[in-house]
Amino acid sequence: MPDNPSAPCDPTGELPADRRSLLAACAGAAAFTLGARPRQAQAQSDAAGASLAPSWRAYRARFLTPDGRVIDTGNQNVSHSEGQGFGMIFAARSGDREAFERIWNWTRRSLRRPRDTLHAWRYRPMAQPPVDDLNNATDGDLYIAWALAIAAERWSVVVWRQQAASIAREILRNCVRDLRGRTLLLPGADGFDHADRIVINPSYYVFPALRQLAAIAPDPLWQRLEADGLALLREARFGRWGLTPDWLELPKSAGEARIAAGWPPRFSFDAVRTPLLLAWAGQVTAPSVSASLRFWLDGTHARVPAWADLQTNAVADFAASNGVIAIVRLLTAATGAARSGLVLPAPSREDDYYASSLILLSHAAAADLNM
Repeated sequence: MPDNPSAPCDPTGELPADRRSLLAACAGAAAFTLGARPRQAQAQSDAAGASLAPSWRAYRARFLTPDGRVIDTGNQNVSHSEGQGFGMIFAARSGDREAFERIWNWTRRSLRRPRDTLHAWRYRPMAQPPVDDLNNATDGDLYIAWALAIAAERWSVVVWRQQAASIAREILRNCVRDLRGRTLLLPGADGFDHADRIVINPSYYVFPALRQLAAIAPDPLWQRLEADGLALLREARFGRWGLTPDWLELPKSAGEARIAAGWPPRFSFDAVRTPLLLAWAGQVTAPSVSASLRFWLDGTHARVPAWADLQTNAVADFAASNGVIAIVRLLTAATGAARSGLVLPAPSREDDYYASSLILLSHAAAADLNM
């Protein structure tokens, strides 16, 4: 555990003594994405499509432009590789091939980097040029590759599988580092591997995507990324509730993971995805999942807070979005803490792009978990 005095010493967060036991747990965890059972995977995909379709139609009408750009209405209508990946996943899971192809064609045309098959992280429609930073966002590329793999399986399009594999290999080549025997996923190819430390965004570990990409671009690095990512999330928890921060850093010389300098020391808009992605990969007993639920369901809150400061334990004075509420409901049901069946919200007109995306991601995860 970190030697930060605010980090909780939770016995449930103790690491396995043998790394191989964690690797075996990763390989054996139940997940739709490995593709070992095509009929079951297709049945789960169909279930996800039935659950997603009405919400996807509303999402498509509000956030997808005619040329295939997914707009972030909470951030000056910019677009991100993450949002393009989300849109591709939702379209593929809903059986909307026309929208999938529209989003993918815009993404390739507008965001593809010239030197590899990764994608620039941001598109600003009012800027000249709209893409002024060619760095990638690794989670965005993971979502895009995962979506291509889902679509390739659903519609039997070989070239999409090949494109997914190409992106997957470039992620391993550009966005993975070894630090003192630990395999780490960089948030982007550039700017996070410093002389004295490596900066990590825990929410970029899209565990179910890692599993599907391991099947189409086989490499031992995928299993090490998952095992070491799970270990990192068990260790790096802070504050009163033992929460995962938005940003972490690991010193290169010695020492434990700590909250990254240069970002607010919070469990907030990025980190809320971490327990969702863990549960989606079958890791419902992970300490980060239970810690997040303890925070969100803490009876001292008048309402579910949007964030927590992991150094002062202060919480936001405004409520979390409906997207976070969807994650709370999913995790409560997945962990067996719910008093009744799972009822996920549908995105409303008041929900912006990100909140709506979290809602649809929760629907897809629930279908894959047979909930």
